[in-house]
This record gives sequence, C-alpha cells and structure tokens, in this order.
Amino acid sequence: MNRVVIGLTFLLCSCTAPKPTNVVLIIVDDLGWKDLSVTGSELYQTPRIDALASEGLRFDRFYADSPVCSPTRAALMTGRHPARLHITNWIGGSQKGQLIGAEYEHQLPLEEVTVAERFRDAGYRTGFIGKWHLGSDGFHPQDQGFDLNVGGHDAGQPASYFWPYSREGGSRWDVPGLTEGTEGEYLTDRLTTEAITFIEDNADRPFFLVLAHYSVHTPIQAKKDNVDDVAERLAQESTCPADVFEEDPIWSTTRTCQDDPTYAAMVESTDESVGALLDTLERLNLEERTAIVFVSDNGGLSTLRRGRENAPTSNRPLRAGKGYLYEGGIRVPFIIKDPSSKEVGIRTQLASTIDVVPTLLHLAGLDMPELDGLSLLSISEGEVGLLERPLFFHFPHYHGSGNRPSGAVIAGRFKLIEWFETGDVELYDLARDEGELADLAAALPVITDSLLKMMREWRLEVDANMPTSNPDWSMD
Repeated sequence: MNRVVIGLTFLLCSCTAPKPTNVVLIIVDDLGWKDLSVTGSELYQTPRIDALASEGLRFDRFYADSPVCSPTRAALMTGRHPARLHITNWIGGSQKGQLIGAEYEHQLPLEEVTVAERFRDAGYRTGFIGKWHLGSDGFHPQDQGFDLNVGGHDAGQPASYFWPYSREGGSRWDVPGLTEGTEGEYLTDRLTTEAITFIEDNADRPFFLVLAHYSVHTPIQAKKDNVDDVAERLAQESTCPADVFEEDPIWSTTRTCQDDPTYAAMVESTDESVGALLDTLERLNLEERTAIVFVSDNGGLSTLRRGRENAPTSNRPLRAGKGYLYEGGIRVPFIIKDPSSKEVGIRTQLASTIDVVPTLLHLAGLDMPELDGLSLLSISEGEVGLLERPLFFHFPHYHGSGNRPSGAVIAGRFKLIEWFETGDVELYDLARDEGELADLAAALPVITDSLLKMMREWRLEVDANMPTSNPDWSMD
C-alpha cells in the first residue's frame, strides 16, 4: 500500500503544471546605442548589463520606432506603430517652421489594448514604476492595465533626480507618489527599490513588471561620488579631443566623443539598478522563471539645435542623435534573456519596438494577437529576409535637436530619408556606411524611387498624420 501511495504521489507531483514565466521589461530613457560597454563605450562602465547581454540575445540592428520618447513608449505598450496610433511626437511637444507639425494624439487611447491588460487578463500581477509620458489624469498606468503605478504621470522628465524629486513651489515635472524619502536619495535608486519591493510582494504569483527609468534623460544629475570616480578616470584615460562638437547635421551641433562625467555616472547608476534587480531574482530563486527584456526609447542625446553645446553623450560612429531619423537617433540597445532558451549571442536581423509586445507575450506563453510587430523569439536568425521586412519611421515634427519633419524606411542594407519641407531624399547603404556619410540617392535612382514609393504607400495604409504649410512662415 505504501508503494502505491508513493507512486501516486510521484505521479501527482510530476503532473503539476510548471509555474508561469514572470516578465520584467526595463526601459531606459534616452540611452544611446553606444552607451554600454558591450556596445562600444570606452568610458561608461556597465558590467551588469553586459553580463545580461552575455546570458541572452543582443540585437545589434534594433530600432526605436521614433526618435523621441512618447511614440516609442506607445509602441512598447501596444505593439502598434506610433504612426497608426497618431502618437508621433513627445506629448507636449509643439514647434513649427516652414511647416506646422502634424496634429497628434496627446494620450494613449483607452480603447487600445495594452500589454499590461493582456498580462492582467492572464492572471498576472502588473506593475509600472517610473516614466510614463503617455497621457495625463485618466490615462495613467493604473488606467491602462497596471495594478500598481509608482512615479508614472504625464511629464517626460523629473524635476530633480534627488529627493524630494520636485521644485520649490511645485511644478508639472514633480515625480508623484514619492513624498517619503531621505535627503540625498537618488531617483534611479529609489525606483529600483520600489521595483524590488514589487517583486518581493509577488514572488509567489506570476508578475509582469515595467521598470521605466527616467534616467538618463535630462536634467543631467548624478551622485557626487559616482561623478568623482568617472572624472578621475577621465583625467587618466580620456582620448577625446579638446573640441568634441561639430556642426552636423547642418541645423545642429553634435557631440562626437563621450566625456561627460555626470552623464557617465547616470549610466552607471542605471547599470547598478539592473544588477540589483538580477540579484533580487537570484535571492528569491526566481531567475530561472523570469524573463528580462532591456531596451531604450530612442537614441542618445548627442545633437541639439545649432549653437547649443550641452548634449551629454555621443553616438559615433552613428550620425546625429535623439530627434533625428539618422541612425544615432533611432538605433538603440536591446537585450532579451529568456530562461527557457539556451540561445545566446548577437542577432543582426532588423527589429524595432513594435516587436516588443509580441516578444513579451511569447516569453510568457500567452495568446498572440495580430499586431504590427512579431515575436523575435518565434524566428531564427536570417529566417525573415531583411528586404522582405522593412522598418518604417514617421516623425512629422520639428525638434530641439534641429531636426525637420521627416520620414524614413530601412529595407535590408539600404535606408532612405525623406524631408517633408522640400521633398528631398537621401539614400544610404548601411552595410558599408553606418555613419550615413555618402548619400547615394542620385547614384542609385531605381532603389531610391522604390523605397520612396514603398514608404509613401505605407503612410497611406496606416493613415499617417502629416505636417501642413505654415502661412506665417518667412525666411526673414
């Protein structure tokens, strides 16, 4: 009888369903493609993020769907292209020149099904910690499927990175919900603590967590000890020239070398945050059933309107930075650690932020709706032909970087940029010229015309919003 009981007990235990996979999405604000040691930074030290990349997949040709934050974040929450959502500018942005920037949605519509709602419907506890910037009251994370919201509201940057994260007298940038704190407390550390608490509170049930750091967005502020450490390294090792700025593109000034110690310290504090999360998962024995996805919302802030020389980072060899559809503005770090897969290494296939929601759902084994993107884990390297899957970008706005309204398409090795003010186009062979220095539009008219036609047809398909003529424009 004892043998029968033991046998039945074994069968019952062996048939117990495996626990669902937890999923953590880490979004870093304005982190450039070259802002990690593993992607080529010679100054910023990011050992914990580098280790995460070594244990999973790092995508070297991964793009934000927009060169600014809100549109990309809308794609990260829905899996739909920002142009289809008509969220094409950072919410609150409004500039004009020869054209009037396109009208756009100033919140993520409640009718859109977010990734949080999909996870919550599947029984997951959902948490959002950090920067939201997808709408004001009534459109915050708790209105879009998140059970917990810490620090997420309508503003795109904090009033300060130091407690109480506000300005004297109050401002729209004051970070909400963090009134209790201590003098000298740093926002990146505080958000990490909040994320760790969420994980601890939900260790016995499946959870979906978005940790959306305000860092490394302006204001450029960091802990003094960290800044001093970087400054000491720079004094001993810096290879940057005395003049690290040049006027390129023609409307802008771009930093060409990484030598800002405060920005470096912000990057390194973010790396420490990732390490603290990984250590927490290990301490709670959750690392083997927790998937981690790491991404930035747009390229690094290296380029500002001509005359301003205070952009904090450099994306070289990529051209320009945040606000532009050149590579420096949209190519970003992207890492997936899937505990159920042994695949590690670097993938070079084209991918973008519309692919993140399908990938998150795939990691958790949840139903896959029809979206603009696809799961990057359902395909192997090279299975999807690059020419057969173009990526489109639509930014019909002016920006403080000096950018003019524009659109772009990448198909395989070629990239075309169209400037809406003039209709001028540029064509680059990214396989040979990732710095986008040699415009091939005149030399390769067939490819140029084909890509331009493809992009214009796509804009019609998604009903993309477009800028309009400015009747008050004058060259004077």
